[in-house]
Amino acid sequence: MLERTEKRFDLKPAYLAADTAYGSAETLNWIINEKKIAPHIPVIDKSVRDDGSLSRQDFTFDKERNVYICPQGKLLRTTGYIHDGVTLLYRARTTDCGPCPLKPRCCPKSPERKVPRSIHEDARDIARALASTAAFEQSRRHRKRVEMLFAHLKRILRLGRLRLRGPSGARDEFTLAAIAQNLRRLAKLIARPPPAVDPCLA
Repeated sequence: MLERTEKRFDLKPAYLAADTAYGSAETLNWIINEKKIAPHIPVIDKSVRDDGSLSRQDFTFDKERNVYICPQGKLLRTTGYIHDGVTLLYRARTTDCGPCPLKPRCCPKSPERKVPRSIHEDARDIARALASTAAFEQSRRHRKRVEMLFAHLKRILRLGRLRLRGPSGARDEFTLAAIAQNLRRLAKLIARPPPAVDPCLA
């Protein structure tokens, strides 16, 4: 859709607001590095553990040395091999993890700790940084207002599926639904109860 809009109308947004479903590393990398658009999108992050053990966020990444540093100051290195085409694995030494006092909380079922890192993690870091800005909060509020209109179309006006065929049929059906939606909102603004009359003045 972005490419069609840019090609047909020569329009390109400065930022793009979307929900978490679009927050994968590959999508964020495409938006940031290829399309040069700021993503106002929550990042999909499945690295947080809920069992009390150490998560990836407890490890510090040193970009210059390309290593992770564990809470005890030990280094986790990578061979550079990309697993599944998208993930690098950073491993600690068994000799470092064995006597470590944090091993029961870090890697209780394996001899050493492994930390996965996406090859597009830099794009994820940019998206995380944007998530703490006032512009992100503003675009999130705008997105909710737009999405509420679509939710209203589906739930109240029963536009869960299109009944007319072809692009022209879809356009006509959406136009009729938008008219009905606008008339409904207009009726709420106009049809207000009359002001209350003070009985002492009657």
